[in-house]
Amino acid sequence: MKKIAEISLGLITAIGGFLEIGSIATSAQAGSEFRYQLIWVLVIGVLGLAFLMEMTGRLAAVSKRTYVDLLRERFGVRFFVIPLIAVFVVSVLVLAAEIGGVGVALQMATGISFQWWAIPIAIVGWLLLWRGTFSIVEQGTAILGLVSIVFAVGVLKSHPDWSAIGRGFIPSHPSQNQARYWYLAVSILGASISPYLYLFYSAGAVEDKWDQSYISINWITAGLGNLFGGTLAIAVLIAAALVFAPAGIHVDKYEQMGLLLASPLGRIGFALFIATLCVTCFGATLELALSIAYLIAQGFGWEWSEDLRPARDSRFATVYSLAIILAAIPAALGLDALMLTNLSMVLTAASLPFTVIPLIALMNDGEVMGIHCNGWFTNTILVCFSLLSIVLFFAALPFQMTGAS
Repeated sequence: MKKIAEISLGLITAIGGFLEIGSIATSAQAGSEFRYQLIWVLVIGVLGLAFLMEMTGRLAAVSKRTYVDLLRERFGVRFFVIPLIAVFVVSVLVLAAEIGGVGVALQMATGISFQWWAIPIAIVGWLLLWRGTFSIVEQGTAILGLVSIVFAVGVLKSHPDWSAIGRGFIPSHPSQNQARYWYLAVSILGASISPYLYLFYSAGAVEDKWDQSYISINWITAGLGNLFGGTLAIAVLIAAALVFAPAGIHVDKYEQMGLLLASPLGRIGFALFIATLCVTCFGATLELALSIAYLIAQGFGWEWSEDLRPARDSRFATVYSLAIILAAIPAALGLDALMLTNLSMVLTAASLPFTVIPLIALMNDGEVMGIHCNGWFTNTILVCFSLLSIVLFFAALPFQMTGAS
């Protein structure tokens, strides 16, 4: 029974990957501007995160150590500094965007500007991390995040053209505004396959004391979690294509997104959108703050665990405390939340090679993995995503400059 309950780890990671500020924003923008044409990019994101989660989870279950820990040990401190800095910077930016997302949701609910909510959100998040345990964060967020199913309900109630949606699963080339199309494609991949997600998943497997008996559960967890999150992200894109595209509306403010569910479900839909945005972004806020603390603590070999009292792992607690307060500053200063979200998603895509490529060596290291090394199929998949990560590294910033507006 305990092993079946571990599926919540996959659900919370999938919610962080597909139903938070970055994915909601990029999916809504894609649907409003290109209708169903970018669904195929979300499918790649689902598959990419699922495979990376499965591999880092299997790595943790077999070795009983996290990916970050092994990355530092096997490649050395000098190499490890590069992914450490890259993942830290983009994670803090994404964390700032998530806090802004919660603030926007509260602004839509109360009329009080999002910047006034930034510090209170950070304090509440910090208190939950300071006083809570990993299971509370993991399972609580997964359960509350189920409210996001409302996006699927809204789409079904709108009776879309399923044949047109089906064509969106096939890669296409836009007839106009190609720079914007590929910019959104890069942003979607950055929102979907963010390094902190599989680093968090690996650390969570160690927190939950996985061993080799969890390998099958790991497959189910990674697969089911990403199928759940990815399906709902596609639902956001479809809803935007149905609501915004016919009216020629391009999403440039978060407040517009309330119409995604208000159109098919009325006032209750608007309220449920606010609840979904608030819950999923707050859950991602907790996940990101913990992920940053895991990254730093494991990278420097400190004692770490969300289940330990802060007095036992004071450096770990200090990192997530500083991270969440630092990330609240942009929102508190009134920095545009959507602009910050788009920038952080592109930079996240650019950071992927630093954590995806080294995974090839670790997943084929017999001393670490034993009989559970990658086979030819998983190696092929991992090499393909490594090549994709290199493409994103070189393409991300040019597309940011040419397609951001």
